[in-house]
Amino acid sequence: MQTTVTKRGQTVIPSDIRKKYAIQEGDGLIWLEGPSGIKVIPVPQDSLKALRGRGKGENLSQKLLEMRQADRARE
Repeated sequence: MQTTVTKRGQTVIPSDIRKKYAIQEGDGLIWLEGPSGIKVIPVPQDSLKALRGRGKGENLSQKLLEMRQADRARE
């Protein structure tokens, strides 16, 4: 996808990308410059709300219990 930058330095985020990454009005963008180019990372207004459901299906409570057992064994 390609967009154009206006003389005021503005551009449009294509709707497919906005939908895929749930970018909404008021969200911020972080611009990272690196040796391979520029990366843009969306930052939602409510970061905690955006993380909700990200660990679904990961069996996180079981992993936590296993990590605690491993810690006890090391002590």
